[in-house]
Amino acid sequence: MGLSDTELDAVRAIESSGGVEDSLEPFFACAGNARPVRQVRVEPFLIARHPLTVAQVRHWLPDYEDDYTGDDTGTARLEDALEGLLEALPFRLPSEAEWEYAARAGTTTLTFRGDHKPGKEQLLDDFGDPASTAAAENAYGLAAMGSANEICADAWIPGFVDAPADGRPRTGDGPRVVRGGASDVYPWQGCDEWVLLLSATRYAHAGFTAVRPAAALPRR
Repeated sequence: MGLSDTELDAVRAIESSGGVEDSLEPFFACAGNARPVRQVRVEPFLIARHPLTVAQVRHWLPDYEDDYTGDDTGTARLEDALEGLLEALPFRLPSEAEWEYAARAGTTTLTFRGDHKPGKEQLLDDFGDPASTAAAENAYGLAAMGSANEICADAWIPGFVDAPADGRPRTGDGPRVVRGGASDVYPWQGCDEWVLLLSATRYAHAGFTAVRPAAALPRR
């Protein structure tokens, strides 16, 4: 778990090849928030195939209105309704260790697709087309990992020093951790928004967020 030296070198290679629109200085300045790399044992768990859509949120919050999409099959982005949804859901938020495990799908590269610069074709924000959803899946069958900013159960703490090694969320006061978010700044403005698709990118929650529920694996 975390942003490895190899991944940092891959980002530098993209930069040196001219594949950068603006400046990666902000990315490198915040890289320590996803370090050091560490081993985490994640117990088996269930996680949703994609973030909750507007229609799915309305299953638990019938009066929910979304300010960011007019389509019921689009990703729901919650602000004031977030805590109400979390109270109503029969599921939980994933820990960020679980989220990264799910996003990487067995890989150790920048994204589950490799170490090349991810493009806009990796973005998926609407799940009305089964073919498009399937095309955006990783090896675990999870779609659109990294597209929307997805909130995790962990309290935001820069870096991984003293973080649990068993996949549990870190507790504490303040904002929660957010992963992903590349589609939340679409259309891309040439500011290297693709770094939000990277499996290790993490930051503190502020404003709206998507929710991808998780649950413990049922015992037989």
